[in-house]
Amino acid sequence: MKLVSFIVQETTGKRASYGAVIGNRVIDLATPEASSLRQALAAGGVPSLEQRLMANSHHGGLPLDGLTLLPPIPDPNKILCVGLNYFLHAQEVNMPVPSNPSVFVRYPNSIVGQNEPILRPPESEQFDYEAEMAIIIGKRGRRISEETAMQHVAGYCCMAENSIRDWQRHSAQATPGKNFYRSGALGPWIVTPDEIGDLRQLEIVGRLNGEVMQHDSIAQLIFPVPRLIAYLSTFTELEAGDVIATGTPAGVGMSRKPQRWLRSGDVFEVEITGLGVLRNPVVDETIPQEF
Repeated sequence: MKLVSFIVQETTGKRASYGAVIGNRVIDLATPEASSLRQALAAGGVPSLEQRLMANSHHGGLPLDGLTLLPPIPDPNKILCVGLNYFLHAQEVNMPVPSNPSVFVRYPNSIVGQNEPILRPPESEQFDYEAEMAIIIGKRGRRISEETAMQHVAGYCCMAENSIRDWQRHSAQATPGKNFYRSGALGPWIVTPDEIGDLRQLEIVGRLNGEVMQHDSIAQLIFPVPRLIAYLSTFTELEAGDVIATGTPAGVGMSRKPQRWLRSGDVFEVEITGLGVLRNPVVDETIPQEF
């Protein structure tokens, strides 16, 4: 099942909702009790959404092309990101392979959805692209074991976990360079685990203006998905709708010679086997005049 959050234009105005993608249509699955996908996952998880889809599958649905896609979880409680999680990426930035995951957080307003512009801030020229796979948590838990970790996964999606590199290095903490407004993206949808199979067979590709810049296998994660969930849930309770970014492969712009930074007019795409293609144009952020 492919799950999306979206905005649809109706005669009474715009309405935010969520649903399941069937071909080129979207079956609306929102209810008064669960008006967001995060709430639906918390209330009954993927099984309840599957039941609701079966009950509503006779409806024609909404045309996918007519919807504005939001990040699949527009209102996550937490976005937890892992750095240096591919062997070749650690090598290209001259860092040792970590013994524990390197973790930082992102705020929801730093993320946009499919086809929405990502903003290059005027404070820096060093806006870097990062293709990643994101995990979406479907069931809350604390101190989850690696053996049971996959039971807590609602699905996976593509992520552009981009960075403002010089701000990332202002101190030992990466937070400033990872949270500029609308600098990253998530989407186009969440794909549930039953459609994926063995994660190690998935390939991840980052393309800039059609050129492949990053290409690796999920099998090359230093800390695989069960290990990440177990580690993160040790210090914080994971909740339905939480997002975990699993790290970016080698090929980022700062490691190239010459370096390659995102510029207005660029288009960055993240493609992962079975998860679709996340596509976002880059535009310069405009600063409103002060009065």
